Amino acid sequence: MNRRNFLQNAAVFGAAVAVGSRFAAASGPAMVKIATFDADGKPTGVQTVAKVQKSDAEWKKQLQPMQYAVARHAETERPYSGATWNEHAHGVFRCVCCDLALFRSETKFESGTGWPSFYQPIAKENVSEKIDMTLGMERTEVLCRQCDAHLGHVFDDGPRPTGMRYCMNSAAMTFHKTA
Repeated sequence: MNRRNFLQNAAVFGAAVAVGSRFAAASGPAMVKIATFDADGKPTGVQTVAKVQKSDAEWKKQLQPMQYAVARHAETERPYSGATWNEHAHGVFRCVCCDLALFRSETKFESGTGWPSFYQPIAKENVSEKIDMTLGMERTEVLCRQCDAHLGHVFDDGPRPTGMRYCMNSAAMTFHKTA
């Protein structure tokens, strides 16, 4: 390829990137379908909402240091150190970043791991999963569907009825007591 062709191709590529960027901005924020719940944890329906997107600086300002490290950078709190690993009250666990309902206390169980563990999310629409290859092994990472906060990991060694163990970080969730 000569210099002239190289420059022409670079110009075409640059124009395509610019058009694509404008199209992405014009199409608006990404949308996600979530299940909504009232303050008492009762379902109120399914809605399509804009995905919560903030800059790293905004998340850092909103969250406490451990919350930020866990939810935004997929770190893990030490076992038996989180605020809700031993929580036994009736209530709903919500995302620390966007307040989306994630788990009910009725699905929480003692896993012996030192992290809050649940056998299922409050609604499958409210969490997403992706393969995590860190630490030299394959695991399934669990994220908040509305804001992509890292919550923890899910394993297939949990109790009935699902056989799943959603091993979550306390720092990624807030607990709201219900009646």
